[in-house]
Amino acid sequence: MVMGLIFINCLTAGAQNDLRESPIVKAVKKIGPAVVNISSEQTVRQRANPFSGFSGNPLFDNFFRDFFDHQIPQHFNRSSLGSGVIIDGARGYILTNAHVIESTGKITVTLKDEREFEAEIIGADPDSDLAVLKIPTASALPSIEMGTSDDLMIGETVIAIGNPFGFSHTVTTGVISAVGRSIRTDDKIFQDFIQIDASINPGNSGGPLLNINGELIGINTAIYAKAQGIGFAIPINKARRIISDLIQFGEVIQAWIGIAVQPLDSGISQYLDKSPEKGAATKGVIIREIDPDSPSSRAGLIIGDIITGIGNRNIVSVSDYTNALQNINAGDIITIQIFRNGKINSVSVKSTVFPEDRAPSLAYRLLGIRITDISANRKSGQAASWGVIITEIDARSHLARIGADRGDIIRQIDDIPIGGMSDFNRAIIKCQQKPSVVILLQRAEQLYHITVKISAQ
Repeated sequence: MVMGLIFINCLTAGAQNDLRESPIVKAVKKIGPAVVNISSEQTVRQRANPFSGFSGNPLFDNFFRDFFDHQIPQHFNRSSLGSGVIIDGARGYILTNAHVIESTGKITVTLKDEREFEAEIIGADPDSDLAVLKIPTASALPSIEMGTSDDLMIGETVIAIGNPFGFSHTVTTGVISAVGRSIRTDDKIFQDFIQIDASINPGNSGGPLLNINGELIGINTAIYAKAQGIGFAIPINKARRIISDLIQFGEVIQAWIGIAVQPLDSGISQYLDKSPEKGAATKGVIIREIDPDSPSSRAGLIIGDIITGIGNRNIVSVSDYTNALQNINAGDIITIQIFRNGKINSVSVKSTVFPEDRAPSLAYRLLGIRITDISANRKSGQAASWGVIITEIDARSHLARIGADRGDIIRQIDDIPIGGMSDFNRAIIKCQQKPSVVILLQRAEQLYHITVKISAQ
């Protein structure tokens, strides 16, 4: 009789465990082994300040930099923690945030079973805050199955896994609060993010955001320091093409179709709204310029066409248009919906890579400058041995208005060091869809970081 009761109790306990194993528990069990801890070490050189008690005074800080720059530097190691997820177990590829591995030295990846690997950076893209690492593996590692972020539903349950504050494999849950969010940080604007109410704390960055089926739908990021009770994630469909480019090229290759657009102004919108022609478009962006011999010109697009959609995305604003292009690979054939002569038509355009030989004209259009290699225009006493020198500047440009002039040397654009013309061309092509860039400018022996607005495209 006692044995029978024990058997019944065991069955009851087993049945209770089955009830407790919710879809969230199943998803965490399934994906947990693919989530990794990322730690990095770097040697930081810091000069000793003999007047550290005066720190915080900008005038004194400038004085210190000018007159105590030759103090003996101190060296120390600094570790940072973040998360990542294995996306290809056979080849050892790991997806994480770019800011997790920014300015790092040795990177160590720790799996859930406490195995440690030294990781190699395959590529990083600060503009999307994504990076791909690779660890050596003799056998397949646990990996995650990618889902889709195109059909996300407001209110659906999501699961975040990461290592907040160094506590490994911490699980938080919540719901999707919004999609298509833009986040402004100190120096950048990140667009098209997923907003969730699951906690995303330091150390969670780079970890996976899962749907209830345990599929990867986003990469969590903690770049927004002011967030309280909300979190953000990069949609996985946006990340897919970036991952592909980082693995294949080590950087993101922007697709180019050769048009510049502007918003529909009130006058055009009112005219279209009153148009007697059926199908008039009152929302979208209008093509104001088309590059000759570009994919768009070859496809038959013309100035004045109104773009209302790209693929399955509605285009209402210039930011919608920019976001749509960021999800396209060079070589993709895309369908563009346009309004022309009272009708909505679809046009197929095959995107391509921006031709590097057009970069000089693009630089003049965006920044109002023409440049040359410093070695080809070296002046007596020129200290810099690398960079490009400004040979012509449009007085109406933003760069000119903030004080740049001919003879100034450009040493860096955003995160790209400028060694010569090739680096400059690559940087100017990458920044063509940005509202602004940070340029490291040299005049005589002085270096200046300046934020420069990009001219409207």
